[in-house]
Amino acid sequence: MSGLIIRKIVTVVEETHKEIGVDINPATRRAASVAVIENPFTGEYVADLEPLMEIGAELGGLLGEKCVVALGITPTEAESYGKAAMVGENGELEHAAAILHPKLGAPLRKAVEKGAALVPSSKKMGGPGAPLDVPLGHKDAAYVRSHFDGMEVRINDAPRANEIMVAVCVTDSGRPLPRVGGLEHADAVGEDGLR
Repeated sequence: MSGLIIRKIVTVVEETHKEIGVDINPATRRAASVAVIENPFTGEYVADLEPLMEIGAELGGLLGEKCVVALGITPTEAESYGKAAMVGENGELEHAAAILHPKLGAPLRKAVEKGAALVPSSKKMGGPGAPLDVPLGHKDAAYVRSHFDGMEVRINDAPRANEIMVAVCVTDSGRPLPRVGGLEHADAVGEDGLR
């Protein structure tokens, strides 16, 4: 691996079986896989962030596959996805951007098969235990409103000052009880990433 040093990976699955007294059947499910990695560029300005971009490429597939496995689905059954990163205090926000944007998306799309839509993302700085919100959107059609969502992740001892916490989320459904209209999952074509 190209400079990737992983301290830990945490994978969780959230299932919603009941919402406001209404049974959700089948339950809506979303998984997050979070890698806590060493930041190779802490404490100094580095112009060339290509090593972090390569790390992003490695993590996109690794974390995406872990989410699919955790949900117990095939890649084609994945419906939405998202990505986020939190940089510890000795790093900079651009380190999170370098991991998330240029190269993480393609391997994640491969892990969930297709992925015509942009992968929603967020980045922030924080310390151990700080919450990281991972935005979610339909993997093939951005206009599917039922899949506009998010998942909060946090790890009690991460990120430390010289670390980056990188999260990928995948779902097998949209929100529980969606009713705000718009394109439905069953009608999504996924050719242009919008519809």
